[in-house]
Amino acid sequence: MQLPYSHNLEVKYLSRLFDNTSECYKFFWFQAIVSKVLEGKKYITYEELTDEMIADAWYMVTEYHLNLGPKDTLEALVHHLQQISGLKSSEKKETIIHYLENCEDKNVVKRKRVLTKNVPYRLQAPFMDKVKGKEWNVSESALISKINQERRLMYYFEALNGMQTTIRFSSEWFTYIHKNQEIIKGWLQYNMILYLQKRNPNVPGIADKLYPPQERKLEKVKKYWKLLLTFQPIHEIYGKTQVTDKDISIDHFVPWSYVAHDEFWNLHPTTRSINSSKSNHLPDWNIYFPQLAKLQYISYEMIWKYDTVHDEFEKCAKEHLNDEQIRRKIYREGQDFTTFLNGLEEIVQPVYQSAKNCGFKNWSYMEMKEKNNESDISDMDNNKR
Repeated sequence: MQLPYSHNLEVKYLSRLFDNTSECYKFFWFQAIVSKVLEGKKYITYEELTDEMIADAWYMVTEYHLNLGPKDTLEALVHHLQQISGLKSSEKKETIIHYLENCEDKNVVKRKRVLTKNVPYRLQAPFMDKVKGKEWNVSESALISKINQERRLMYYFEALNGMQTTIRFSSEWFTYIHKNQEIIKGWLQYNMILYLQKRNPNVPGIADKLYPPQERKLEKVKKYWKLLLTFQPIHEIYGKTQVTDKDISIDHFVPWSYVAHDEFWNLHPTTRSINSSKSNHLPDWNIYFPQLAKLQYISYEMIWKYDTVHDEFEKCAKEHLNDEQIRRKIYREGQDFTTFLNGLEEIVQPVYQSAKNCGFKNWSYMEMKEKNNESDISDMDNNKR
């Protein structure tokens, strides 16, 4: 993917920014710079940039469980921040940055400083082909002095001042980024996807996991299950609660934050409260997969029994059943329950196991319910005291 040519700037050096990248910092640092430049800033502190980096990495680490690199400081920082902050994995970016701006946790402060040790200087290495080898291994102040003598760079440094050290962005590059922002963002995303795919070879949908989760459009699937409710009672698989058209919610058995798709075979009805409790956890396989298979088989039988259900299924299939091989395997007519269950298990189990290997936590509705009951009893005892 090529960047737009400029008569005044050495774009060829910018295009080499992510050559030989073994860690993620360059991507997040440059992405943070682009964000701040597009906000109109020419002077940006280390503090602002590291906060932006952490917020950008937040969803990849906490929501999607992506591996950012070997012993990655940024990834470890995000995990630590989640532990001390209580922020949700799907928290808004502004909330994360606001928390960071006011966070005085020593571990966070220390790790943020580590993020600024090399990448602010090394990022522009392609522009400084005369600086080689040991010439990089000097103090920060000496390195800043050397860099500030260079020409054609994207940014330069104000006096070294810890996390308040400020970069001063070039007016020419500032204009170039504004003028070509969509192409530059696309180029950055492309390179980040290539990097993350290498680090997460078995994870699907990397391209959908660069940013916060978007609202999924599951109205057709919801309409399908609501139709089934008119033929017979349907009980969801976790608490065996009867589903009603007023309280129906569509759940991804293997969380969307791992699969990054809305395929029909991974979707089933539950209640809003249970779906909220499950969040992006993995339901206990031994308890809930057999229940999922039974519910899906009820749906399968009704597809071939009622024309109206079959018609609604076909509408869903156009959007939510994109693999013709899977369709033939589990939705062809004339299967008994055992054949259907085995086919569904062959599809779901490898995806489930891969999500488990990536760190998605096991979840049981009964365990969650028992914990809530214990908490309620504890609260009652405290009130009595």
